Amino acid sequence: AFGVIADIQFADAEDGHDFGGCRRRYYRHSLRLLREAVRAWADESPPIDFVLQLGDSIDGQNIRRGEAESALQQVLAVLGELSVPVHHAWGNHELYNFSRSRLVHSGLYSRPAGGSDGPADRECHAYHCSLAPRLRLVVLDTYDASTLGADPGSPRYQESLRVLREKNPNADLNSPAGLKEPHFVAFNGGFSQAQLDWFNEVLKFSDENQEKVIVMGHVPIHPCASNGVCLAWNYEAALSVIHSHGCVVCVLAGHLHDGAYCLDSHGVHHLTLEGVIETPPESNAFGTIYVYEDKMVLKGRGRIPDRVMHF
Repeated sequence: AFGVIADIQFADAEDGHDFGGCRRRYYRHSLRLLREAVRAWADESPPIDFVLQLGDSIDGQNIRRGEAESALQQVLAVLGELSVPVHHAWGNHELYNFSRSRLVHSGLYSRPAGGSDGPADRECHAYHCSLAPRLRLVVLDTYDASTLGADPGSPRYQESLRVLREKNPNADLNSPAGLKEPHFVAFNGGFSQAQLDWFNEVLKFSDENQEKVIVMGHVPIHPCASNGVCLAWNYEAALSVIHSHGCVVCVLAGHLHDGAYCLDSHGVHHLTLEGVIETPPESNAFGTIYVYEDKMVLKGRGRIPDRVMHF
């Protein structure tokens, strides 16, 4: 069993609204909802084995307020009350607050210290680990190709900006207005070829060893588990890797605060979790997933519905 939570986006700030100005965001309350989740997970019986934090743990406004470090430490302190490991995905809001090189030295860097578990690029926050016999977790970095958190002089930044400008002629690169492919916006990102090649090798290993694989990343990789905008740039490439193997049973993501779900044509479950940040203080948005031989059962709290996902 394991806990799941997405888009906490904590800031020690009064309630605000999304970029469109119409959806309420509960910045300060999100930390209290995280505490409630941690307390609930601590009381689970049988106990949970780990937690997946699906990205955007703190809000982008912290950097403007000079509170990025303190906000992150408050979130990590609450998660640190757990007696089990926490696997972190990096989201756009982490990268608004910190450079990739800084995140490598933060508590959000959950990639193991050894070198064989992820891509050669240590600033790519992708890795895999065995969770239980014949069950593997793969954490993907959905901002491996992105302008966010990258040094403007770096090849990563330059190539990502080229791709973005090619697909998005808008003056505001965060605007999907008029785009044929509206997911090519700066608040999304994508996968380098190096990460995709590594991902393919991990799934090949899991196929050969008859493992089941859970994949997690911040940005959804299936259009039907998205609103069409909150979607990884080269999602088709990631799906192609998954569909060329038989081991992946579920892909977990955040980013889209409304949440979404689909079962794709290859029998893979794509679950996008509702975000804590837009959850009213009297509700919540987290869940516990129980893994069986033939299914995963999500017990959701608050805004997150229960779900049974058969393999």
